[in-house]
Order: sequence, then structure tokens, then C-alpha cells
Amino acid sequence: MTANLTIINALLFDGTSEDLNEGTLHVRDGKIVDGGDAAPDASVIDAGGRVVMPGLIDAHFHAYGITLNGFFNDHAPLSYVALVGSTRLRSSLHRGFTTVRDVAGGEKGIAMALERSVIDGPRYLYTGPALSQTGGHGDPRSDDMQLDFCRGHSNQIVDGVSDLRKVVRERFRTGAHAIKIMASGGVISPVDPLEIPQYSAEEIQAVADEATRRGSYVAAHAYSADAVRHAVANGVRSIEHGNLMDAGAAEMMASTESVLVPTLIAYDAMKRRGAELGLPASAQKKNKEVFASGQKAIELAQRAGVEIAYGSDLLGDLEGEQLNGLRLQAEILGNVETLRSATSVGSRLIRRDDLGNLDVNSVADVLILDGNPLDDLGALVDSDRPRTVVQGGRVVFDSLGVSPS
Repeated sequence: MTANLTIINALLFDGTSEDLNEGTLHVRDGKIVDGGDAAPDASVIDAGGRVVMPGLIDAHFHAYGITLNGFFNDHAPLSYVALVGSTRLRSSLHRGFTTVRDVAGGEKGIAMALERSVIDGPRYLYTGPALSQTGGHGDPRSDDMQLDFCRGHSNQIVDGVSDLRKVVRERFRTGAHAIKIMASGGVISPVDPLEIPQYSAEEIQAVADEATRRGSYVAAHAYSADAVRHAVANGVRSIEHGNLMDAGAAEMMASTESVLVPTLIAYDAMKRRGAELGLPASAQKKNKEVFASGQKAIELAQRAGVEIAYGSDLLGDLEGEQLNGLRLQAEILGNVETLRSATSVGSRLIRRDDLGNLDVNSVADVLILDGNPLDDLGALVDSDRPRTVVQGGRVVFDSLGVSPS
């Protein structure tokens, strides 16, 4: 349990290369160093010829998505939501996700608890509640509700350029990593069609302008081709889902260097288990539509040269499916490209070049696997396969039994 560590007899996957390299990984003060800088008192892990790779990055995570009922998630006591969310974060870390980007929720309190080791979990980058127009994807009210709703734990309704600028500035004041907007309809929201773009060009431009001046960016929930084009044309950098995009939208993403964060496992899991978990019939219908086209969207993005990260977007009891999304993505991209999506591509998306790789000076977030995921993705994806998770040079989970000596 030390931040000074040496891992010997390792087969290294660096987050990019198609080949494994035999080597030793040296960690000092939680960061990867070359051999000459290795700490003399470092603990040693003998990997025994196993694969050592960067920790995974889930770029579309919801700590506060504790049920499939968005209205409950937004309005339950925050203390309860945060406590349940902390168990979701810990489980994610133990699966091997050493960094997550929470793109509709999170706030300074839970981030502080993680930073100060009050709770265990991944490195936590949050946007705070997603911004939605009235009647948009983040508006949880059905058309027969006479209810005022402004803000919940995961969504906030904000209309108009001036109000959006003020809210975005407040988000960055309170530590947000990026800004999330709802740029199209969604599966679980009750009154918005999937295809129609949301927010005006002027509103999206205002959010993007504020984010860019803070050295940050905007992530947009967007399904249809029109919504994707509308978002990236007005400054959005990260497209979440993108299931209904066409080739033209993919090419526009590539030309603007936007990143796609597909979330195939959310639709697959809801298709298989949504009914038993109480997902409304209207949401089940919309889910079937986007699930059928999600894989095609990834193919179009890959063909156009769009960078593709990895996201899970799992709510409630579906959280245990987090690793299974890698298998779905690999059916389209292949094992190597999928591993890149969840490591080096994810790090570029979140603008953290010290994560998602095994370079000198990078943070020592690594996994040790009992198998080679380049050939057998099950070594990573099958949750019952043993693994060791190292975060900042400290072993935080070990089912391999390779505790440092």
C-alpha cells in the first residue's frame, strides 16, 4: 500500500501500441519514473509475466444515477444519493476504472471526499447537473404535471443566453471539469422527441464560449444527425451517444476534432433488463430505436476518423454491466482500438496526458490482469477474472493475490 512501487516481470500495454513489451514499471511518489529514479525503498510486485496496462477511463459515468427513475434521482435527499453514489464509485474502481467523467451530476462535496480519501473511488471529473432547455432531455416532468422544476442533482433547466452564461460561470467556480448540455431528446425523458435538436445556436455558442475561455469544453447529449451537426457547429467538443448520426454528421465531427463517446452498454442492458427494473414503456420503445442504430454510428465515426472514447451511462442496478460495454465496443472496433478508447483516447478527451498511458511522469494508475486483453478481452471484461488495481502507486484492489513485498 505504498506510492513507491516497482512492478517486475510485466508485459506492458501502454494504451496505444498493438504490441506488448516485456519490462519493469517503476513508481515513485505515485508517478511513473524511469529506472534511474526508482525509489530505493519501493515495494515490489512480481507480475509473473502478466499484462500490465493503464487504468481504465469511463468518460460517461453517473455517480448520482442511483435508479432508473430520473425524477427520484433528481429529488431524493442529496445525502442519500451521495452515499449510494459512493458505493457506485468504489465498485467502479474495483473493476479497473481508475478515472471517471461524471457528465450529469456530481459536485464539490463528493469530489473532496474522494480527494481526501474519505471514500474510495476513481479520479473524479464532474460537470455538475446537465443543462437542459425547458421540455428538454433534462426536464423530468411529464406533460400532465403542473410542477415547478428548476434544478435537481443531475439536471438543471436553464433557458436563454444570459442565464446560461451565469450558470456556466458558477459551475467553473465550484470546480466543474467541463459543461454538459442536452442537445437532443433522450430515452428516459418523458416529453421530448429523440431527433429534434435542443437549445438554439446562440445558447450553445454562449456555453461553448464560456467553457473555452476557462480552458475547458462542452459535452453534449445528442442522438440524431441534426442534433450532432447543430452541437459541433456551435462549439461542442464531446458528443455523448450519437446513435442516430449519419455519415455527414460523422465527417463534421472529424473536421471539428470532436470526440464520440458511445454508450452501447446502457441500451443493451436496458433492452435486456429494463422492464424488470421498472423502465417505463415509453422509454423502452425509444431505447429499442437507439440500440438498433448505436453500432452503426460507431462504424460511421471510425470510418470518418473520429476519435472514439468509452462510456457506460448505466443507471441504478445496471451498474454492474460497466465492463460489458467494452465487449460491445470491441465487436465493432476490435480489441486494441477498444482498449485505446478506454485509456489513451479517454485521456485526450479529458485533457489529462498524465493518465491513460504508462509514460514517464504519468500518474501510476495501472491494472494487472491474468490474461492478455489484446487477444482475449475476457481477461479484462469478465468481472470474475482476477485483477489488481493500482491507483497512484497504491494497490486499491487485489484479487490476483500479488500484494507488494
